[in-house]
Amino acid sequence: MTKKWATVVVAGALALAGCSSDLPDDTATAGGSPSSDANKSKFFDQAEYDRQLAFRGATPQGPDGKPWEQMLEPEMVDTAKFAKPGGKYTLCFSNAAVNNPWRQVGFKTMQQEVKQHPEITTFTVLDAEAKDDKQISDIQSLSGKNCSAIIISPNTTATLTPAVEQACQTGVPVIVFDRGVNTSCPVTFIHPIGGFAFGADGAEFLKEKVKPGGKVLALRILPGVDVLEQRWAAANEIFGGSELKVVGVEFTDGDAAKTKSIVADYIQREGRIDGVWMDAGATAVAAAEAFQDAGVDVPAIVGEDQQDFLRLWVDEGLTAVAPTYPTYQWRTPIIAALKILKGEQVPKEWVLPQPRITGDNVKDYVKQDMPPLHYAMCGCEGMPGYPGPWR
Repeated sequence: MTKKWATVVVAGALALAGCSSDLPDDTATAGGSPSSDANKSKFFDQAEYDRQLAFRGATPQGPDGKPWEQMLEPEMVDTAKFAKPGGKYTLCFSNAAVNNPWRQVGFKTMQQEVKQHPEITTFTVLDAEAKDDKQISDIQSLSGKNCSAIIISPNTTATLTPAVEQACQTGVPVIVFDRGVNTSCPVTFIHPIGGFAFGADGAEFLKEKVKPGGKVLALRILPGVDVLEQRWAAANEIFGGSELKVVGVEFTDGDAAKTKSIVADYIQREGRIDGVWMDAGATAVAAAEAFQDAGVDVPAIVGEDQQDFLRLWVDEGLTAVAPTYPTYQWRTPIIAALKILKGEQVPKEWVLPQPRITGDNVKDYVKQDMPPLHYAMCGCEGMPGYPGPWR
């Protein structure tokens, strides 16, 4: 288990500019030579990189077919002191925001999970609107509302850490998920494997599919967001040890038009692009359309589990992979809260499986009747009322 809980950020990270640290050096890695210390991202952490890549092959504990209840190599903690007899609970949730499709899909999934538990009599939600100061106030407010448990998805790491620590001091069990804080005081921290695993999934795919000497374009959203930096640090490590040539590392701001323009410029400049790596797949369709507009085949491409990309992948027969940051994780905090309030053990760090979609299984995840920006890894298909609330 890591001693310091790192920030874990949603794939649709457009709203996370306030979570940035010092800007990285994004010099493109030259292909054909091992990754050197000079080329490594300052966000690269060998121990955490190795840990996350090992997690990908670990066998999860928990019920089959319910990855939101599964856990990887858990260290369980006793929660008997938080047990509340009677089975009537008020759960409180301080949410960073619902300002992008990933968070919207996740929050709908969480709300439907709550409905499945009649012992939850009240579910109080405060939306911080991606503002640190509002979330600090929200957490303070919830700490005085007779909550049985407080769930927090922090807007940023360092700024929210004191507010989380104050909430822990009230004696109410605190559960943190999605993004982390720099304290271990919450009863449990819930998250998928992490950014290194996501970035490696895409880079390893391109290393396999693109011929030696092939040109790879790396498209990123924002600099300085920890988990996105981890994704690129992992890819940079893998590309540096390959025979691929990274011809550009460009920031798109998550804007479809900008993404298409960048890709078009590189097609014209380089003559051809053999692979596209992305640190988040929200604009993967725009990247693919740039090749189509240029009248050339879409090369091997890394996307994500949004329906628009999955449909394009199947319809056009793309060579693609979709690492995921599964939205089913929004179910887990509710389940964890109830376990804690019943005095059952939970993992101190609840690491969830982080699957990837491949050419072998992509058709299983295409849902033609769902919105284009719906995330396939919602874990919601078997929930009562599906698909209504998610449309």
